[in-house]
Amino acid sequence: MATPLVLVHGHPFDHTMWNPQLAAFSAARHVIAPDLRGYGASTSPDRVTDFGQFAQDIEALLDELDVAACVLAGLSMGGQIVMDCYRQFPDRIRGLVLADTFPAAETPEGVEVRHAMAERLLREGMSGYADEVLEKMVAPHADPEVKAHVHRMMTATSPEGAAAALRARAARPDYRDLLTRVTVPALVVVGTDDTYTPVADAEAMHAALPDSTLCVIEGAAHMPNLERAEEFNKALGEFLARVDGAS
Repeated sequence: MATPLVLVHGHPFDHTMWNPQLAAFSAARHVIAPDLRGYGASTSPDRVTDFGQFAQDIEALLDELDVAACVLAGLSMGGQIVMDCYRQFPDRIRGLVLADTFPAAETPEGVEVRHAMAERLLREGMSGYADEVLEKMVAPHADPEVKAHVHRMMTATSPEGAAAALRARAARPDYRDLLTRVTVPALVVVGTDDTYTPVADAEAMHAALPDSTLCVIEGAAHMPNLERAEEFNKALGEFLARVDGAS
């Protein structure tokens, strides 16, 4: 039986960042790709104030959809939310996919940067930020349609939602010890050209997790699921088949 798959987007995106995975896997399994609180078409009236609320929202959605257990996949901030989900409700998780993310808590300098960025987004909106970081989110040589999609997601994001998430993320816990206690299979994915979460971060997570596979995708930056969807989907498909077999 195919294990349900939950896809958790990063910042400052929405569920459409998973379009290639929704297209590839929805025919054979239940695939859930929500918009996080404060992003996309999310209708939550409250901004996130604590990072763990994102995981609580995911669990509430699983309850609403009557999904007892699933594979959880997240990219960047979404990967950190996936780690928090494992912290809060590990019994419902059959496998973890951690893409272009890292488990450490924020440094003091990082806290300052995130709070300053939150203030900037509230003051200026998303457009200038989106222009600046586009070719760090995806490689400069990425497909123009992928670039346009990523830019659209960023500029469509609510500055208030993005700022709230940045502040909550600045205070997130350290997940490094948690990773050493994970009892389910994990897939760690990273793009070779990712400067936000370099390959060394992925290698460290792979070493910490008791049962993990590392997939390094050539020619991709921070969003290999979009930049190199075929390679990403191949690795994800093989991982899901392994989890399905174990279940």
